Amino acid sequence: MSKKQKNLDAQVVENEEVKAQETTAKSDKKQVQNSKDKKKKKDKEKKGGLVKKTKETVSELKKVTWPTFGEVVKKTGIVIAFVLIFGLFIYGVNTLLGWLVGLLVG
Repeated sequence: MSKKQKNLDAQVVENEEVKAQETTAKSDKKQVQNSKDKKKKKDKEKKGGLVKKTKETVSELKKVTWPTFGEVVKKTGIVIAFVLIFGLFIYGVNTLLGWLVGLLVG
């Protein structure tokens, strides 16, 4: 290889290194900018976050259709009835299984 060719090759390698460094620097700048943006968002969320959440909660509660007292009483009665029925069923199964184990061990 001639000296000119060697010099050209060295320049090409240098240019590629410079480009790689520039690309790295750009990506570093983007990362720094992204982290700054995230920090700003967090700061905004902290400022008035409680007040904002309270307002949103009140707004959502206004949209709720609340049941009447009669509906609540009826549905509570249904729940209590089912609990009693299933309780009696489990008691019966438990008694039956206890009797069967008693026969086997007996």
